[in-house]
Parts: sequence; structure tokens; C-alpha cells
Amino acid sequence: MTLDTTDRRLLATLQHDSTQTAQDLGATLHMSPSQAGRRRQRLEVEGYIAGYRAHLSPEKVGLHVEAFIRVVMATHTAQNAQDFVRMTRTRPDIVGAWTLTGEADYLLRVYCADLAALNLLVQQVLLPHPAVSRVQSQIVMERIKPDAPLPV
Repeated sequence: MTLDTTDRRLLATLQHDSTQTAQDLGATLHMSPSQAGRRRQRLEVEGYIAGYRAHLSPEKVGLHVEAFIRVVMATHTAQNAQDFVRMTRTRPDIVGAWTLTGEADYLLRVYCADLAALNLLVQQVLLPHPAVSRVQSQIVMERIKPDAPLPV
């Protein structure tokens, strides 16, 4: 299925405010609420819309340190990779994880209450992991552009 202009406008609108009702979407897209609702439902069923969630303020919930951590693996075995990925998925302070090309094997995005919590994550979780050779942390000083909607 290809997206038409209306589908793209609907997706862009929902990325900015996913709480909009079919009535709101219909007004924005110049169509009836039932048409807008059916399009939204179709895009959900077809997997274009992967889900909905609230964007929380990290500071308001006590997470004052955001950091990116580059991880270099000690050895590249399937088991090491599986163990490391499993660990990243079970840690709530690791909110994003990517495999990379280049010097580092993984990039982790973490939120911690403070620098002491970040230090514990690095020193007691990541560095002792048998698959890890070294890590490099970069603490976010200021978020210039928050996670933005996809350019649909």
C-alpha cells in the first residue's frame, strides 16, 4: 500500500498530537470524522502507526541526566550479542539502543537520576558485562532539538 497525500497529512498531524479525535482529524483534513477515523484505523492495522504514548518530562519524573554511551564489544560472538541485547532490553534506564558501523558496536541512550546513578550503570552494569571491552559516555548538556516527528 502506498500513502497518498491525505494519509501523509494524517500521519504528520498525529505525530504532533496523537490525542486528536476523529472529529478533530476530520476538521484538519477537510473530511468527515468517519472518513478520518477509518483512515486512522487502516494506518494502524497496516502498521504505519506503531502505537501511541505520552511524552514525559524527564526532569519532572526525577531523571536529571541524559547520556549517550558508546559500547565496544570484547568479542563478536552471537551469544555475546544476544546477552548484551537482552541486558539492554531489561534495563529501564537504557531507553534506546542501536547497533552501529564504525569504531563502536552499540550506542545506548540512557536517563539517570543523577551522575552517581550514571556512574553505577557504567561501572557496575556495563563494564563488568563479559561481552563489553570498553564504554565511552557523553552527557547531554542541553537538548537543542527534541525527538522530532518523522518527515512524512
